[in-house]
Amino acid sequence: MPLPYRGRGSRLASSRGASTSVHSPRRAGRGAPSSSHALRLTRRRHSSEQVPPGPEPQADFRSGKWLQEHAGGDARDSQQTARAGMGSRHRICSQEEVVIPCDSDNDSGSVDLQLSNLEDIKKDPSSLELTDSDIFDITGLSQESFIYSYRHLTQQGPDNEANVERLIQSIQEVFNGELQSEFEKLTFLRSLSSLSQTLPYDETTESFIHSHITDIVHVLNMLIEEEPLHSLFSSVRQEVFITIANLSYQDIHLLFGSEDRADLFSLITKSIIALPSVETLIQLQEIMPSGSYNTECLYRQTFQAFSEMLQSLVVKDPHLENLDTIFKQMDPWLQSTKDHERERATASMAQVLKCLSRHLSLKLPLRFQRLGHFVALMALLCGDSVTEVAEEAAEGMHCLLHVTLRLKCTIYDKKNHPNLRRAMKKCQELLELYSIKQFYSCPFKIAQIFEAFLNSNELFQFVMTTLDGLENLKHPCTQKSAGELLITMVKNAESRFEKVPEIMGVICARLSIISQPRVRRQIINTVSLFISRPKYTDIVIGHLLCHPVPYDRHLAELWRTLEVELPSTTWILWRLLRKLQKCHNEPTHEKMAYVAVAATDALYEVFVGNRLQAATFRLFPQLLMTLLIQIHHSIGLTMSDVAVPSGLYTEQEMSSEVTPLCFAIQATKSLLLRTLCWQEFNIMEKNKGWTLLEGKECHLQGVSLLANALLERNHLLAHKVMYLLVPLLNRGNDKHKLTSAGFFVELLQSPVARRLPSIYSIVRLKDWLHHGNRVFKFLALRGLRYLIKHQDMREDIRSLLPCILDLLCETDEKIVLLAIQILLQLVGTMDFTTLTAMMKTLFTLFGDVRSDVHRLSMTLFGASIKSVKYTEKKGVENQVLDSLVPLLLYSQDENDAVAEESRQVLTICAQFLKWKLPQEVYCKDPWYISPSEAGTVCKFFVLPTACRV
Repeated sequence: MPLPYRGRGSRLASSRGASTSVHSPRRAGRGAPSSSHALRLTRRRHSSEQVPPGPEPQADFRSGKWLQEHAGGDARDSQQTARAGMGSRHRICSQEEVVIPCDSDNDSGSVDLQLSNLEDIKKDPSSLELTDSDIFDITGLSQESFIYSYRHLTQQGPDNEANVERLIQSIQEVFNGELQSEFEKLTFLRSLSSLSQTLPYDETTESFIHSHITDIVHVLNMLIEEEPLHSLFSSVRQEVFITIANLSYQDIHLLFGSEDRADLFSLITKSIIALPSVETLIQLQEIMPSGSYNTECLYRQTFQAFSEMLQSLVVKDPHLENLDTIFKQMDPWLQSTKDHERERATASMAQVLKCLSRHLSLKLPLRFQRLGHFVALMALLCGDSVTEVAEEAAEGMHCLLHVTLRLKCTIYDKKNHPNLRRAMKKCQELLELYSIKQFYSCPFKIAQIFEAFLNSNELFQFVMTTLDGLENLKHPCTQKSAGELLITMVKNAESRFEKVPEIMGVICARLSIISQPRVRRQIINTVSLFISRPKYTDIVIGHLLCHPVPYDRHLAELWRTLEVELPSTTWILWRLLRKLQKCHNEPTHEKMAYVAVAATDALYEVFVGNRLQAATFRLFPQLLMTLLIQIHHSIGLTMSDVAVPSGLYTEQEMSSEVTPLCFAIQATKSLLLRTLCWQEFNIMEKNKGWTLLEGKECHLQGVSLLANALLERNHLLAHKVMYLLVPLLNRGNDKHKLTSAGFFVELLQSPVARRLPSIYSIVRLKDWLHHGNRVFKFLALRGLRYLIKHQDMREDIRSLLPCILDLLCETDEKIVLLAIQILLQLVGTMDFTTLTAMMKTLFTLFGDVRSDVHRLSMTLFGASIKSVKYTEKKGVENQVLDSLVPLLLYSQDENDAVAEESRQVLTICAQFLKWKLPQEVYCKDPWYISPSEAGTVCKFFVLPTACRV
């Protein structure tokens, strides 16, 4: 008595060319659903055209196209023979007769998009209730197929317990022994497959199989391992696939659940995908004839059985965990560099997706966590250079869209329902613009539509997969597709990415291997999109600054060719500048932050590229001052003085010629040139300004030179810098303040400086006069010297006279000289008390070893005498008298300038006292040469006062 069977198994049995003796001849087609799995794999291309009647064509599983098979005999006769049963299972694909079941199926009809039913979505997408019909209308799949459910079989009659026992015994013998011949292997597999049909109603079978799954997996693994990878001369592989599928339909999965099952899955996948191309297999058969098998036909049926096996795994997959496992196994093959392997993997996945889309019934929780990666990979395959691969991938994408829609409908709750409606409306609008062929042949259109349904994690997977596609050097078209997918997805979903640093890391790593200019442009534009969005600007800049400096040519190109919209240029440059400015707040005794050096080099590259020119002009004051401050911080440092992140450099990569100072200098030069400050640049070149800037003791001289050059040649920019510096002078560390103060003080020469409120000019300079750092005192006096030229500011400066007078006692010659110069401007406005106090201090400076201090102190003393009012002469007469002898002696000083100044002050003193000095006083010859002249001078000073008048 023939064993009963479950209807789903008949589809798998039909893929064999004959039936086993333990099966009823009626089983072919009995209990099977109207959708034929065989035809799904051997399908016609999606087309709305009617297929003309005629002989049933055979599927070419390499290309997915239909071929008419004429391998001996009439196909219809072969099908009749198959339906009548065959005496031997070994007649599969024989030279005399080819049996390929290709029953008619409604799958061959049109699957073009049906969008006419979505007018209601256009009217009010938020007011409608989401139903399955919406999804099927968008994707063009039949709802009838989706809601199809398997018919549950009932027991047709009592079991033939003898047959079951006999099958169990034969299988048990294999567990205890070995399979030698192909006949024994096929007998075991078919017995196991036949036994699986009794599972629904035979407890003995169920108990036996469940208790021997490990043994079954072990035997199947052994059978596959014994099959050669370079040839196909037996149907053992095919029978293994059929057996696994039959068990899967009975909810016994031999490929999931344990490590040994996963290994079996990997092995059987490799055994079919890694076979040589069909052309190679045919050539091999011609060289090494083996039996009566037609290699091409055997390959096709084996591949068909493999695809049906995969489909059996997703027919009931409510949580999509089986799909997840299948995709993990097929992933490396989908990215294979061998065309025939990639083609087989794509065709298999396309059939899995089609099967899944027709029998999809999802339940939470969903365990398919690689949707973004899957979508991106299939989209890349849509742009594959092999036409057959592209076509298979396009059909797979069509089904994947349906699966994605159903998946999102399952995940989204009512709260998020409007978001899904908007996404579906966008999907529908995009699909209206293109036909299926146009849509799935354009990667960027695929990215547009799937972007609406992917969450942030899936978007990250999508981008990372497309970036991996950029490594495909063998297929430039794949690189092109990856570039289009990447830029489109980032444009449309730029605000929903969360793992931008990881994306940037991959982009930077990929740049060095991408040679196509167009693709490189797309990658750099992707970075430009990210960096131009405020949400990601700091993240992107921070990542780019974590690379070795000087930047290699790839990163330099990225910085130089950033393509951002004009409103974003200032924001980007400002955020980059802020990275550098924050480093200037750190204590100067610590190591310099690596970010400071990297940001300086990045600014240089940006200036060279000149893509952010408008922002460079706008931020010129901030850029110039920040770079000058960076120069100050970098003086005398090497890269060993920088806190370089561990692992960034090797000892060999760190060049001794690379210093933080060289980056700062070159960035400053580039800034001047890009902002058209050519004359200022030339002044710095001619006066060795760059050398001054680099010197520890003369840095402020270089700053002053550049400030004066800017004030002279471009006063508008100079004024912008001055107003910028007003709030910056008290920020940062000492080096920051000193450089800012040095530049600010020189700009006080401008007439515009008088417009500054006194709190930002004179009051600030007063604070510096009391600063513990002598440099600040010097800068304060220098600033006062410039401001005193403005008459309306002198009164405020007069209030600082006590502070200035105190500085006459400083040991720093420059400070004393500046103080004297300022006092010379104010001496005429001093009150008597201040004047006499100053004269006493000046008298102590007569004979100072610093010749300039000596000379100018006498000059100021003389000016003081001149400024004494008539009514106050008596009060200073004694001071004047006390100064005569010193002045007389210094008139003979070996320093001609000091001697000359002494004689002039003597004259002023004589006029004050109303004395008439002898001409010998003005003699320039030394007195030791002319003793008589010396005697005359001495006699004059010992005469009574009345005689001197």
